[in-house]
Amino acid sequence: MDSKLRRAAILSSMAIILLVSLLVFFSNAPERETGGNRNGTPTQTPPSPYQDGQLQESEEEMAEGQIGDDLSAFLRDDTFFDPEVNPVLEAAKDSGTRVSLMVTSVEKDLRIQIVDIQGKPVAGEGFYVELEGKGEYKDLDKDGVIYIGDLSAGEYYVKLLPIEGYRVPSNETRVRVKDKVEYVAIDDISLLIKTEEEIIAEAEDTAVADALEDADKTEIQKFQKPTANSKVGIDVSKWNGEIDWDKVKNAGVEFSIIRAGYRGSVTGSLVVDPRFAENMRGAATSGIPVGVYFFTQAVNEVEAVEEASAVLELIREYNLEYPVFIDTEGAGGNGRADGLDVDTRTRVCEAFCRTITNAGYTAGVYASRNWYNNNLHTENLEQYCIWLAEYRSVPVYQGYYQMWQYTSKGSIDGIEGNVDMNVSYLR
Repeated sequence: MDSKLRRAAILSSMAIILLVSLLVFFSNAPERETGGNRNGTPTQTPPSPYQDGQLQESEEEMAEGQIGDDLSAFLRDDTFFDPEVNPVLEAAKDSGTRVSLMVTSVEKDLRIQIVDIQGKPVAGEGFYVELEGKGEYKDLDKDGVIYIGDLSAGEYYVKLLPIEGYRVPSNETRVRVKDKVEYVAIDDISLLIKTEEEIIAEAEDTAVADALEDADKTEIQKFQKPTANSKVGIDVSKWNGEIDWDKVKNAGVEFSIIRAGYRGSVTGSLVVDPRFAENMRGAATSGIPVGVYFFTQAVNEVEAVEEASAVLELIREYNLEYPVFIDTEGAGGNGRADGLDVDTRTRVCEAFCRTITNAGYTAGVYASRNWYNNNLHTENLEQYCIWLAEYRSVPVYQGYYQMWQYTSKGSIDGIEGNVDMNVSYLR
């Protein structure tokens, strides 16, 4: 092929390639303002928001919300952070300040709790409630709880009065005041259980072991050996510090009675022992059977039911093989329950034990020999497990008992310092 023919062939090939390229370009190009879509319907291309590299915007268009992928559009909305206009922010504010009432009755009384949306008492405010036919009552100590006693049995209406900064229910709450104690656990008692961080523990946790005054020189301080009819164990609380439960188990301890908590001797607060959960888990892991006790400062049956309810709440996730005891002893002479008469103190112990028993557990009473003889009608309590504290080689107590705390000055591997020692005759 000569040069002329070769040149003509090359030019023809280039022309064909150019023609195909132009056809592909126009077939994929976006419709123009004067064109149409593929169905022949006229279309209009929206104006570009950019002109000469600058974003052009219309205040009328931007006020309606976000345009495209402009995530900062809300910053140009003057009403976005206005809770009266923005329903989302209004709902968040509403939830944060909304309060409601939880009301319970044990016997001719009402305990009214003001709680937030999480069900926790709202402290720090002097809330008022209005009780139908009785007037207004204020939360004087601002702990979120109002107690009203000496009410006649029947139905009442309770209303939380408006208070600045909170949204209160618009409707009244209907409640039934019980005529008699039913000795059943209070469902919402967990709201009243406090930790020692919430109280002044030095003033509240003031139990005094009356058995110390009755001890004599025959007190046994060594760890006893079990027999065919008895087992040996300990009882512990926060005062025993951190416990190595494996060492305790290996030392021969066959059971432990662990303090669940106490009622404050000044304010009457229900307080969990700060080492309760730790001790319960430690004993369980080491295979040591447990029971629990609660130091009472209840002044009536209603408060005794509260104390029993608190214990039942605390032991819910644990397995007990030994009883739940009410620990009744003095609080240094100035405790809120130190001045109770024998009848009232006995009713307190009965109410506690009946509530525990009705919940399916074995109940018991702990006291010293002098306390049983002088401060309780022990004959009314012998259907429950009697745990006697008497620091002698042989108890001189004449009543019937199933457990005996024989010293508070024992020692055991795994616990620093003194520890209470016990013998159990339970089968």
